Amino acid sequence: MRIMRELPGLEGGRAVARIGGADLCNLLRITPAALTGLVKRDLAVKLGHDAYDLAETVGRYVEHLRGTASGRGGEEQVRTLTGERARLARAQADAQELKNATLRGELVPATEVERAWADTLRGLRSQLLAVPSRIRADLGNLTPADVAQIDRIMRDTLADLGEADADD
Repeated sequence: MRIMRELPGLEGGRAVARIGGADLCNLLRITPAALTGLVKRDLAVKLGHDAYDLAETVGRYVEHLRGTASGRGGEEQVRTLTGERARLARAQADAQELKNATLRGELVPATEVERAWADTLRGLRSQLLAVPSRIRADLGNLTPADVAQIDRIMRDTLADLGEADADD
């Protein structure tokens, strides 16, 4: 790594250590594109063609990294980080509310509800399909054709209800 020193007085009376772009990238372990980004954000101090102020650039870069790590980055970064922390806190609170409601028995998994309703409806269907036989047993004067007609009406009604549910 080549570092060239200039005479004092150039930068407020201090000696300026110059470093080339490739050497600065190696020192900071960044790519040339990242170095260009640092220049644009005024974190890297360019002294001329392929020459950077080593101490000032490293100092600014370290302050930037320290600020970012502690959440005190640039104003936009702080807003973004604060917003993300608030969003995360809301999501965690919502998740905890759901867990608590489940533990209190206020929430039931949808699969359990679906299974319970399916069992109930199967039982109801069986009972309704038994109605024609019960009517024939209670009313002894019905002909087998009458009972078959009642059975057909019950089955058609159940089929219509099933089709209506499928349409919704």
